[in-house]
Amino acid sequence: MNQKPPKSIAPERLRRTQEEFAAHLRNPDRNAPPAGIEARRLEIYRGLFFRNIRSFLSNNFPVLRKLHTDQAWDSMVRDFYDRHRSTTPLFPEIPREFLKYLQEERQSEQADLPFMLELAHYEWVELALSLDEREIGDVPVDPDGDLLEGTPVLSPVAWPLSYRFPVHRISPDYQPPEAPAEATHLLVYRNRQDQVKFMQLNAVSTLLIQALKDSSESSGLDMLKRIARTLDHPSPEVVIAGGRQLLEDLKVRDVILGTRPASVDSKG
Repeated sequence: MNQKPPKSIAPERLRRTQEEFAAHLRNPDRNAPPAGIEARRLEIYRGLFFRNIRSFLSNNFPVLRKLHTDQAWDSMVRDFYDRHRSTTPLFPEIPREFLKYLQEERQSEQADLPFMLELAHYEWVELALSLDEREIGDVPVDPDGDLLEGTPVLSPVAWPLSYRFPVHRISPDYQPPEAPAEATHLLVYRNRQDQVKFMQLNAVSTLLIQALKDSSESSGLDMLKRIARTLDHPSPEVVIAGGRQLLEDLKVRDVILGTRPASVDSKG
């Protein structure tokens, strides 16, 4: 007569030990370690895990790091390490997880910088764009098309950004206590050399970039005419002349890739 082997409890015990170990690493003051692990080994693991996370975040948020004392930075990183539960196993996604922690989980403290979240987002964008899998070369365009007569095509790796604070200027020597009256508009983009670049936008360039995002049919000239009307400019021809130069400059920067090809237009 065959007897069934006894059900092993090893997997359940292993799972419980792993959870206890992870909880202890996240917050050793609140969670006891699993039984039977040497204190010296625990200390090595605690230091190794925390230093890796702290170093990675410091490298990806260099300005934010510089604005905090060692003690304040370590406290924030440890709170993230303890409180947040990441939804991805990918190491390069840790900065995104830190940003989610700042947005959704961090309990505001009086010493928190008023621009902290916007600055963190601005610093995260560079990494996010460098990891974006979309490629300029995959976009169908006519690289020699007329940017006024044709429909300019915006690069998929060109992102317009708007902030209450001038995040691109913030440093240890410049920390505005409150947001200025006017918002800051920036464009971050990745060029054909896979370099991530930033540029500040003025009123016309902000409207133009938005029009490029929203208008898949309009010609460059029609976009500029609408911008002149939006600005209620007394000399629309000035806006159009300046806009043409701006379109050409954006094309040189790989923000605009060319115009919509005729084959695409004919399919519409």
